[in-house]
Amino acid sequence: MSLTPPSPDPVRQLSLFGTEAADPSLADLAGLLAGPGEVVRMGGTARLSVVVDAAWRVHVLVAELAARGVAASWEPTEDGRHLVRTAYASTLAPLAVAWLRGTAKRPPPAFHLNGRRLRLWLAAAGAADPPGFLLRLGATDQPCWAQVRAALAAVGLPGALLDPEAGGPAYRIIGRRRLARLAELVGDRPPAAPATDWPGTPA
Repeated sequence: MSLTPPSPDPVRQLSLFGTEAADPSLADLAGLLAGPGEVVRMGGTARLSVVVDAAWRVHVLVAELAARGVAASWEPTEDGRHLVRTAYASTLAPLAVAWLRGTAKRPPPAFHLNGRRLRLWLAAAGAADPPGFLLRLGATDQPCWAQVRAALAAVGLPGALLDPEAGGPAYRIIGRRRLARLAELVGDRPPAAPATDWPGTPA
């Protein structure tokens, strides 16, 4: 996120849900779990992991995790992707308690999205799909999808579910106003991210 002071342009208004509305926190990591991220517990600790399809996502996620005091490593996967994961840490245990029912991932009852959570989701699994934008989901997380969809709608981003046969699972955000809203919420493009893979960035 840019550290440049906000533009004096009177048209630009600070979103209550945007990345600038609060400091980074561990609660933001729920955005990864809204998408394909996974969390597992071990004793009083937990580990967060996500498989991503591009090296730039690794750079962005490692930096975002570090900004929240969480060290992360990565390694290549057999299918040519990249696994980003944290160490087991007690600071991540509350996230696991909130999201796990046994070993199954489920959003907590009060789950909501904001700019920082969306930014992490997009960094891990967002993709341009002209004229829209995709927010990819975990392939085995179908019980989570309806609640995640409701959370998207609550911040002005109602999405259409794409099933695997149509290039999903993912929620597709379409429409000029909704895409502008997404760009407002997630904030400035990280330097490592291609312009084509970040909303609101001229190609």
